[in-house]
Amino acid sequence: MNKTQKRIYKITLTAMFSAIAFALMFIEISLPIIPSFIKFDISDLPALFGAFALGPFYGVAIEFFKNILHILLKGTSSAFVGEMSNFLLGSVFCIVAGFIYKSNKSKKRAIIACLAGALAMGLISLPINYWVVYPAYVKVYKMPLDAIIGMYKAILGSVGNIPTGNALFNCLLIFNVPFTFGKGIVDALICILIYKPLSKFIKGKM
Repeated sequence: MNKTQKRIYKITLTAMFSAIAFALMFIEISLPIIPSFIKFDISDLPALFGAFALGPFYGVAIEFFKNILHILLKGTSSAFVGEMSNFLLGSVFCIVAGFIYKSNKSKKRAIIACLAGALAMGLISLPINYWVVYPAYVKVYKMPLDAIIGMYKAILGSVGNIPTGNALFNCLLIFNVPFTFGKGIVDALICILIYKPLSKFIKGKM
């Protein structure tokens, strides 16, 4: 397969992974450990797989097209704020994991890459949610921030007081960061289990 054919093949795989990721966005569940407006899904899994098989920026492309498909075919229920957050966090996951794995493609390196990517996604969710996503929700939906914080307090009443006096920061630190990290870990575990068999097929075609 020459360079042009390889490029076309990678673009085709990117489109396929994007479609799978888009489909996985429909399979989402609410968990009692976090407010119900935050859903759990594994739609970052195809992007992580693409980052490993094709390169980190292909993973970012899959995250982008997944969210574009979601907006075009399903529409947005969050005035594009949810899709923006999904893209930003997923891209961090793919870039960190993809670059670490790219330098040494071993199983041990893949595990380290996934853990680092999940951790980076969890940590970056704090400033992104605090400075961008939640202020945007408040502005777009005219929902008082206290009402959003109240959803967290319904799960953990003392969340507004620990570890700092900033209630929103507390909510994000105690709930969203661990949740996002855990979501990344689930994607990572599945990826590690299925990556090698599928990568042999992909590389065999290239």
